[in-house]
Amino acid sequence: MSLTTLLLLVKSTLTAREGTMAGEETVKLKVKSGDKESFIAFHRDAHVKYIAGLSEKLDKPSSYEGAVTEHLRMSGIYWTYAALSLLVSPTEADEILGVTSSPGDRPSIVDWVIKCYDKSTGGFGGNLGHDAHILYTLSALQILVMAEYDLSLLPRDDIIKFIVSLQQKDGSFVGDQWGEVDTRFTYCALSALSLLSSLDSVDVPEAVEYIASCQNLDGGFGSMQGAESHAGQVFCCIGALSIAKSLHVIRHPDLLGWWLAERQCDSGGLNGRPEKQADVCYSWWILSVLSILGRVDWISRDKLATFIGKAQDPEDGGIADRPDDMPDIFHTFFGLAGLSLLKKFPDSYRQIDPVYALPVDVVLKQKLSAQVLGSNGEVEERLSHYEVVERRK
Repeated sequence: MSLTTLLLLVKSTLTAREGTMAGEETVKLKVKSGDKESFIAFHRDAHVKYIAGLSEKLDKPSSYEGAVTEHLRMSGIYWTYAALSLLVSPTEADEILGVTSSPGDRPSIVDWVIKCYDKSTGGFGGNLGHDAHILYTLSALQILVMAEYDLSLLPRDDIIKFIVSLQQKDGSFVGDQWGEVDTRFTYCALSALSLLSSLDSVDVPEAVEYIASCQNLDGGFGSMQGAESHAGQVFCCIGALSIAKSLHVIRHPDLLGWWLAERQCDSGGLNGRPEKQADVCYSWWILSVLSILGRVDWISRDKLATFIGKAQDPEDGGIADRPDDMPDIFHTFFGLAGLSLLKKFPDSYRQIDPVYALPVDVVLKQKLSAQVLGSNGEVEERLSHYEVVERRK
């Protein structure tokens, strides 16, 4: 399918959603248990209200949640905006969150993001007046591209210099001036540079070689060489390799796929490493990788969807880490992203991209590139604009 055709399909889907989503309260998501078919109640309107009320809740002087998340507010806004973008149209998300304009004294989200830019380093901080970090620099860019902000208006060269300065001699990346090395930062760096159309500004082959050195004997990847395999780190490594179009360096993709599939627990949920509890957030970290590797069918889609469904708060909205816990925006976004990757949402919903963690229509508009694995050159439709290489064991 051509890029033009995909863009037309996305446009027609978004237009249809503006007319059909209004007034919708509960959506029924189809699941199967053996030969029996049943439905999960998906509380869309409750989730929209939960997301819309987060800002007022967190900004209260007495808010404990606001105080403990102050340092990562940039990422919190990205999770909020991305989550809402999977439930409503771009126009509705803008109006609900005040993305490009905001009534009263509160600045728009775009204006706030720009104010978090650190001129002294060239990166973005997690909040106003905070030091720049690669994590929040990527979140800032993700927010801006979702808002259709013209990135050429940014001090692009200085941002690129900041990211380039974080790469070490062995190809790894640190997060900021304090020198912590983590494969998370490699993903953030390559993803951010891809958004800035400047991936070749860093030594990509060295970065790829470093990531490859972080793969363990069990097939998984850790935060650095010799570190324990963890599903979150696996996404960062495979996502970075996908952007670098270097999935060929993965040793034994089937072994990695098996390690990921083993993360599914009796509850249907996924955990991040052996002997840990299932957590909704791994619906994203693991499903995204299985999507890139063309192995989503290695787990039970319906059991996982049911687990996510049970973690919803049907009254106040939001999704928790597991059933009967309190919801938060981190797990709400990744729970919604998981349901999107499982193809449980109606066709009228926007889809999430497993490489960039952005709505697919945003990825298409930005003309972002990546590499995925397929069988006989075939992949699911949301990935068809990427470079496809043949699956191997």
